[in-house]
Amino acid sequence: MLERLEAQATLATDVEGVSFSDLGLGGNIVAALAELGAPSPFPIQAATIPDVLAGRDVLGRGRTGSGKTIAFGAPLVEKLMENGGGKKRAMGRKPRALILAPTRELALQIDRTVQPIARSVGLFTTQIYGGVPQARQVGALQRGVDIIVGTPGRIEDLIEQGRLDLSEVTITVLDEADHMCDLGFLEPVQRILRLTAPGGQKLLFSATLDKGVASLVKEFLPKPSVHEVAGEDQASATIDHRVLVVEHRDKDLLIEQLADRNEKTLIFSRTRAYAERLTDQLEDAGIRAVALHGDLNQARRTRNLAQLTSGRVNVLVATDVAARGIHVDDITLVIQADAPDEYKTYLHRSGRTGRAGKEGIVVTLIPKARQRRMTDLLGRAEIEADYVNARPGDEIIEELAGRMTNEKLTR
Repeated sequence: MLERLEAQATLATDVEGVSFSDLGLGGNIVAALAELGAPSPFPIQAATIPDVLAGRDVLGRGRTGSGKTIAFGAPLVEKLMENGGGKKRAMGRKPRALILAPTRELALQIDRTVQPIARSVGLFTTQIYGGVPQARQVGALQRGVDIIVGTPGRIEDLIEQGRLDLSEVTITVLDEADHMCDLGFLEPVQRILRLTAPGGQKLLFSATLDKGVASLVKEFLPKPSVHEVAGEDQASATIDHRVLVVEHRDKDLLIEQLADRNEKTLIFSRTRAYAERLTDQLEDAGIRAVALHGDLNQARRTRNLAQLTSGRVNVLVATDVAARGIHVDDITLVIQADAPDEYKTYLHRSGRTGRAGKEGIVVTLIPKARQRRMTDLLGRAEIEADYVNARPGDEIIEELAGRMTNEKLTR
């Protein structure tokens, strides 16, 4: 199985005292990273940056929140500066690097990190994704950009229109490649990669690597340098997993009681209608909440996510459109109002908390009839979770809703 590819494991203790300069990044990029709140490298960054700078293909396995964006973004910018590359700033120049993501939310999040790194050395990025008019994206391409961050659908549209030429792309990143395959993007991604410069460097990062990803690795990364972060898997990370076995009639009130807290909470629902209903219920109870799902336009989705990031609201109720697009470091509780159907969805939902070594809780609500199915799913995810029968007002609800704050108060 591809998931079991032999990898070079890196512990946090292995990178103590190591700086980004030690890894080979230039002064401007190191300064930009410090301004982004990354004064020293995380394990996945220390493990992969030297290989990227050496021109190797890299296969990086690490859970969401382990620092993968900087792990590929910083050395990608550094590579573009080689051999006078930073001086190639002519109008209408073709892009030289491409970062592919499965969703527009994730593309936006990636660009927020990569753009300031690129700007620190005079390079430019642009975002290309669907759901918005293409005029601004086309205008940016006509002016000339160095790095494209986007989703497969809109990128293929612009290629077919003759507005985007990838023939000079020498570094390509696939972020969350397994999710792109799950969404049916395997063939578009293959077509896009075949249009990049022959022999170009490929970097593939994801929390899970299986199924369709195997064909991508076989064709485009035949001899990759494989890395994973020891101790960063979901089972051993600082995440407490709980499964609450509940009666259907109690479910909404339990969610309300769990979400009534001072720290950031993310709630996952299966449907858009349920997400809206839960949001309305929480608002009626005096709990500030917003929704995030596919029926909202891009401006509204961006605004609602920004409200969570800024702290204007503490609760976001989302469908799985947000499972891989939310990068908010201080979400301390994830509530799965509807249990996921597959283990990879569980991993990526739970990856919204416990980020960057911080503590978090994942609570999944299920009916009694779903216990065996839930146990099988957690087994595939290699996660141990405590099962508790719960009703509104139980002590376990108070513990889960208030524990993170209480722990912080006693430190």
